[in-house]
Amino acid sequence: MAIPSIRSCRSIGVPGLAWLLLCVLASLAAHAQILEGGTVKSQHGDWQVVCRPPPPGARNEICGAVQSVTAEDNQNVGLTAIVQKHSDGKITMRVVAPLGVFLGKALGVQVDDKHEGHVPFDRCLAVGCQAQLLLEPPLLAKLRAGKTLVFIIYRTQEAGVGIPISLTGFAQALNGLR
Repeated sequence: MAIPSIRSCRSIGVPGLAWLLLCVLASLAAHAQILEGGTVKSQHGDWQVVCRPPPPGARNEICGAVQSVTAEDNQNVGLTAIVQKHSDGKITMRVVAPLGVFLGKALGVQVDDKHEGHVPFDRCLAVGCQAQLLLEPPLLAKLRAGKTLVFIIYRTQEAGVGIPISLTGFAQALNGLR
């Protein structure tokens, strides 16, 4: 599979190394925030179902299928994906990418080497920049049957890095959500 990647640490120089450090810190912070106050309820392949206590006024805990990964060719660049079922029946996937991503390029999405499009980032918080996908039935079916989901984030207009997420256990984790 041809996945775009950024240049090696040696060739990117000081500004690039600073960006990589930000990526590492944001990825770790995003994962910690998602799990903060949450309990891992189950493990399904490479996905965890994590639940947090209900917010004030709500009866049910909030659960999501979570996976945090780093790029195969650069352990300093990572992201976290969180899938949630909502009370209206919709299913969303929130992707938290590291701070410093090029927002104008959006988040590239591939399932098993097939380009599915781009999703714009909707906000940046202290833990990273977030893009949210509505998992409509056609895309959901591809994810349930697929092997690998690749998100492509960009540092510049041209320099992208593909970060693969295993879909092993995705269907079971999704079935474990309330």
